Amino acid sequence: MPSLKALLTQRNFVHFMGARFLVVTANQMLMVALAWHMYDLTDSAWDLGLVGLLQFVPALLLTLPAGHVADRVHRARLFALCVLIQASVSAWLVWATLGEFVNRDLILFLSVVLGATRAFQMPAQQALIATLLPPTMMQRGAALSSSALQAGTIGGPALGGVLYAHGALTVYAACVGMMLLSSLLTLAVQHVHRATQEAVTWESAMAGVTFVWRNKILLGATSLDLFAVLLGGATALLPIYARDILHTGPEGLGLLRAAPAAGALLMSFVMLRWPLRRHVGYSLLGSVAVFGAATVVFGFSQNFGLSLFALAATGAADNISVVTRMTLMQLQTPDDIRGRVAAVNSIFIGASNQLGEFESGAVAALWGPVVSVVSGGVGTILVAASWIKLFPTLARRDRMQ
Repeated sequence: MPSLKALLTQRNFVHFMGARFLVVTANQMLMVALAWHMYDLTDSAWDLGLVGLLQFVPALLLTLPAGHVADRVHRARLFALCVLIQASVSAWLVWATLGEFVNRDLILFLSVVLGATRAFQMPAQQALIATLLPPTMMQRGAALSSSALQAGTIGGPALGGVLYAHGALTVYAACVGMMLLSSLLTLAVQHVHRATQEAVTWESAMAGVTFVWRNKILLGATSLDLFAVLLGGATALLPIYARDILHTGPEGLGLLRAAPAAGALLMSFVMLRWPLRRHVGYSLLGSVAVFGAATVVFGFSQNFGLSLFALAATGAADNISVVTRMTLMQLQTPDDIRGRVAAVNSIFIGASNQLGEFESGAVAALWGPVVSVVSGGVGTILVAASWIKLFPTLARRDRMQ
């Protein structure tokens, strides 16, 4: 397997990773600023929820058509265009803040624009990685891509919070600069584009769904992630744990939120150095079981240090699952439908995150947060065990290729 040094000589891939890190960081900063700005304007938790909902709904509705677009047009240019639109949204917020006409309706409208834009960005960026790397580098490439994502996820909210102390205008202006730089880096990426020749029909639009359904390895891997996040996610309940169980303040909540991403980032570095070579299927299923077990530990913990460790362990285990699933998806999928398969994966990720938060909150409202988190962790372990029987081809998968 080629070394990390060999991976870093892939100039187009390195440019794209830099662009992805910048846009993830800027997006995280923008979300922090929009949430604070909305709350400053309305003092309404409902409006805060609407900011997220109005980004999720258009992304869910447009993702499958966006996957078809990603198979028909130059993926690097499509990604760059999506980032330019997000830069325009940030620039609009700069102008509106200077003119003092930022209001609730404007933020909600721009949230819809951001959600629709990201529906096209996600399939393009996922499908582009496989275009830039040979198959032998795919696992390390997925690990490096995850590193860029996690680093931006950790650093973006922190940087956004620091800059917001100097005013929302500072955050919006910084986002404009970072997104423009990201777009320029992406435009420097060169790859051979082979557009699909299929006519735009219902069957061609659903080709990604059909391919995943028929490929039991991909169906098992994507559905495993869906149920693991749906059952095992404790993120929505972190404010309750921070205040009522661990008895810490906002600073402690910030550390709890950062812990899974920190664990995932550390595991990304480990997988860059020591990628999986054998027993890929059981490693995937085992990582999901560890994710569930760490969730159970967090659910019962009343010690802040142990809770941080457990959350970091969930992030590390989840990263093994993400890198393995993404690598299998790229290697199993023909290039002409890679955008549509990536769109299916995006829907699974978005649905599991959003529905998982709802499930955690609903169970917590009925039986309390500890029951919600612990039962979700136990459910995740049972799912991992069940998938050995339901998807034996996935479980027995020995190598990535």
